[in-house]
Amino acid sequence: MSEVPKPADHRSPATLKSRVVTFLKGLAMGVADSVPGVSGGTIAVMAGIYEELIESLRNLNPVTLYSYLRLGVPGFWRAMNGGFLLSLLLGIMIALYTSAGTVLYLLEHQYPLIMAFFCGLVLASTWFLRRQVEVWNGRIIGLFLLGVFVTLLIALANPLQGNFSLPYLFICGAIAICAMILPGISGAFVLLLLGVYDYVLQALRALEFDVILVFATGCAIGLLSFAHLLSWTFFYYRQQTYGFLTGMLAASVLVLWPWKFTPEGAAGQFLSPAAYAAVTGQNVSVPAVLVLVAIGFAVVALFERITRVEH
Repeated sequence: MSEVPKPADHRSPATLKSRVVTFLKGLAMGVADSVPGVSGGTIAVMAGIYEELIESLRNLNPVTLYSYLRLGVPGFWRAMNGGFLLSLLLGIMIALYTSAGTVLYLLEHQYPLIMAFFCGLVLASTWFLRRQVEVWNGRIIGLFLLGVFVTLLIALANPLQGNFSLPYLFICGAIAICAMILPGISGAFVLLLLGVYDYVLQALRALEFDVILVFATGCAIGLLSFAHLLSWTFFYYRQQTYGFLTGMLAASVLVLWPWKFTPEGAAGQFLSPAAYAAVTGQNVSVPAVLVLVAIGFAVVALFERITRVEH
């Protein structure tokens, strides 16, 4: 039996301080979306803006846009929550552009340590996300396990060989953006599976506008379409949706195993520290990895505390 939907106003105040805070949250989402295994949707949940984001995106459809246009430019901007969306988008885009080079470098040269840090982020995010479920009954637990299964299925899939044609990049954008907005699934990891992760980041760094435009168009169409489904599930099945998403997020830790080795075109191999050192030549100590896991956990805990105080 579905829950009785309750109307709620998730909009943040239309003040300069609120817009600056939203911009900073967009920066955090952009950094998260640039790395495989971390979801910008998770950051949005932690920051308390996830449902406002989904509702704002849901309003961007031809029917509502036509009615908004009759309100004039100021009324249209308020109705679509334009200040919130613009502040968030600016933060995301700036973070994606500035972090692309750093992320590529760290993944190439310090893979176990950066994955350990991300693992701490995800562990803490899972711990706090579980609070969104008020009662863990049998149905919620079942959906939690289903979420675990879905993420593991994605994590164990073989990455595809890169296809860099513009139509394929458009499809990749539409698929990846749906993952990026879900807490628990990394859009960057989906791009990795589709074989275009490095290519898209390099195009972003080099400002290859044809690639960026096609990919962004795919993202926009996929995002606006998927937002309606998410809005519906949150409206009617809020607790069940969060149970499923918590399972997806919990299983994401497997994706971030610090000593994971992935030969080109093959599934990832989960190795011991000694085996990883033998295969890659990188000898990373277990204590260093554990310290970075703890630091990652602490970062999310601090972020959650700040956003909770703000709200």
